[in-house]
Amino acid sequence: MMLIDVTNFTFSYPGSFDNVFENVSFQMDTAWRLGFTGRNGRGKTTFLRCLLGELAYTGSISAPGLRFAYFPARVEDMAAPTLRALLEAVPGAEEWAILRELSRLGIREEMLARPFGTLSSGERTRAALAALFARPDGFPLIDEPTNHLDMGMREMLGEYLAKKRGFILVSHDRTLLDRCTDHTLSINRTNIQVTRGPFSVWWEQKRLRDEFELSENEKLRGEIARLNDAARERARWSEKAERSKYVSHTDKADVKHGWAPKQAAKAAKQQKRAKAIEGRRERAIEDKSKLLHDLERDEELKLSPLTHRAKSVVSFRDVSVIYGDRPVVSHVTFEIAPGERVALMGRNGSGKSSLIKLLLGEDIPHTGEICAASGLKLSYVSQDTAELRGGVREYAESCGVDRSVFQSILRKLGFERAQFEKPLESWSMGQRKKALLARSLCEKAHLYIWDEPLNYVDVISRMQIEELLRAFTPTMLFVEHDRAFVDAIATRRVELPPDN
Repeated sequence: MMLIDVTNFTFSYPGSFDNVFENVSFQMDTAWRLGFTGRNGRGKTTFLRCLLGELAYTGSISAPGLRFAYFPARVEDMAAPTLRALLEAVPGAEEWAILRELSRLGIREEMLARPFGTLSSGERTRAALAALFARPDGFPLIDEPTNHLDMGMREMLGEYLAKKRGFILVSHDRTLLDRCTDHTLSINRTNIQVTRGPFSVWWEQKRLRDEFELSENEKLRGEIARLNDAARERARWSEKAERSKYVSHTDKADVKHGWAPKQAAKAAKQQKRAKAIEGRRERAIEDKSKLLHDLERDEELKLSPLTHRAKSVVSFRDVSVIYGDRPVVSHVTFEIAPGERVALMGRNGSGKSSLIKLLLGEDIPHTGEICAASGLKLSYVSQDTAELRGGVREYAESCGVDRSVFQSILRKLGFERAQFEKPLESWSMGQRKKALLARSLCEKAHLYIWDEPLNYVDVISRMQIEELLRAFTPTMLFVEHDRAFVDAIATRRVELPPDN
């Protein structure tokens, strides 16, 4: 057991006027299975890079004798045999230990002879994790390992990590975090917080804390309004008493030095009460200013789906997709009725994206029939964010969406205004995926087609999107491997056979 002690940690990128972290202090135990969460762009990967010594910062990170190891490791030669590629990418990993970890992750030894570039995304993830935990002297920093992994692989990954001792895991998959972590490190709006327990424990504590602060905020707002009214009333009485303390010099019986003692005493008393009210008002304002700093913007998103009169907006009839001489997906039949949210399920490589591309009109060899209702308007979110270039204004104009609405949606998804001044290619992967989602939410469509829309997207934004889809009930066909999201959103699931 060893403590990682972070003290007065401050970091900003060169040329930036804004600190990513400012005077942050906390401790982590290397025996913890630590889940690391927070909004996109808050600095999770940046913090890991600081731990690795790749970025300069002020303050201190103390972990005497501890060496950090990062996932995903960078493989330089994708054509190299997998074993050699892993040994080169993860210095210190031992071959026998890699074989041991691979067996625990369900990968056969003969895979190690294949070129690394020929492995599927799931195989690459498991191979890289095996090499990470095969290094005896490295404390694992695991950065978003679930992207593009199907549900089965995510469950296997969770079971694997739950048996390990000591790592930091950046992930936005709630099910995975609850399965394999025992502490949570969260980057909030103004601080970093360590919570004992997995994601669901942290989220419940955050919810209760937010509810308490909102309640206190409302009480203090009422108190401040009441004190403001009382202050104005006291001011009127004080002004009246001030005027009445001066009397006519012809009233000899009540005059002493030109003023009436009773009225003067009354005025002094009113002024004292006014000062007391002002002091209470200032304390209430100060208390109010301490609240809501870490309350995430959870403003409701809006959507304007179109309703089609057809009984079925899309139908797949005995569809098979064939690449070369091998069927990728065979004899698929289903249809989508208005208002349905259909989750297309299956392992990686089972043909989910191929069916979506066929529906979008791509020329892919296939048999069977795909029918779309007349005049059907589609809105598509791709897995790929490579199209994002230039500024926000240019992107919105190229997509034909209202820029102010587009930016408003991004603000509700956790963007700071300063981010809109930066080119889209400089945004984090999660922020770029949100740009695709925001564009789709700006569009009026009969059918929303989303292909793994949540890769890299933070947990809070996922929950916001869930609430949106439940509230506006658009017709959807989507592929997603976040079990919690699918359970919350899908009205029906179409399972593709595992042995295509």
